Amino acid sequence: MTPSERLSLAWRSLDGLSVGDALGEQFFGPERTVLDRIERREVPAGRWPYTDDTEMALGIVEVLAERGVVDQELLADVFARRFRANRHRGYGGTAQTILEAIGDKAPWQQVSRRVFGGEGSQGNGAAMRAAPVGAYFFDDDEQVIVQARRSAEVTHAHPDGQAGAIAVALAAAFVTRDPGMRDGDELLRWVAERTPPGPTRDGLERARELPLHGPLFRAIALGTGQNVISSDTVPFALFCAARCLTDYEAALWTTVAGLGDRDTTCAIVGSIVAMNRQATIPRGWLEAREVLGRTSAW
Repeated sequence: MTPSERLSLAWRSLDGLSVGDALGEQFFGPERTVLDRIERREVPAGRWPYTDDTEMALGIVEVLAERGVVDQELLADVFARRFRANRHRGYGGTAQTILEAIGDKAPWQQVSRRVFGGEGSQGNGAAMRAAPVGAYFFDDDEQVIVQARRSAEVTHAHPDGQAGAIAVALAAAFVTRDPGMRDGDELLRWVAERTPPGPTRDGLERARELPLHGPLFRAIALGTGQNVISSDTVPFALFCAARCLTDYEAALWTTVAGLGDRDTTCAIVGSIVAMNRQATIPRGWLEAREVLGRTSAW
């Protein structure tokens, strides 16, 4: 494929990601009220702003557009520049610390490794932005893994933070490769087998044991991002994507019903399911999402 064709696939995933992110962000508030709105499938009125999930994914796509690979030095600079241009996207405290330091010209390799007592972050922030990498490199499993890890390492030195990004990118690649696929069980099996060992892979193995169309509370028990780490976010999100592979709307309503870190889980699910040709993003949802901010270089 040509670079422009690959980039169009990354943008399709980014559309799915950003709409999911923006929709999920509209469903924070008193739990009973939120659950009632979800049960009624009450589409929020007005404009839906996106969060840091989309902002960082935009940074990845910007780098892919310029270099055709995940150039980590450039990605670190892009992440820091976008953060400083708009600090109010909901960046977590650790991300703010890392991006401020990178913006001050500290080497990202040192900055990403010194958080959490030198272990690095195993947060879900690398996973939330990784699907466009999988869509771009969809026809090369090795490159999906290599480039997804590179996209994560800039901010997530912990191996399990990187594993979450790899799992999400693999899922997006698998659906991109077979855009009419309907077998969610096969998706979970394929991704789990290729995800590096650790807590996130363990969670994916537990997700595989659940009936895809059984009660959702069993999947919610995997964790819906309450701890904001990869292992309690990615297994649930990939389960929801597998459950609703051909229906974007159903996938998002199912995911947001889990509550938790709902902008991030919805971003992950939307970024994967959007690659299925049967899973059309509602036009009204695309129009409601805040216009994506590109740079003058694009």
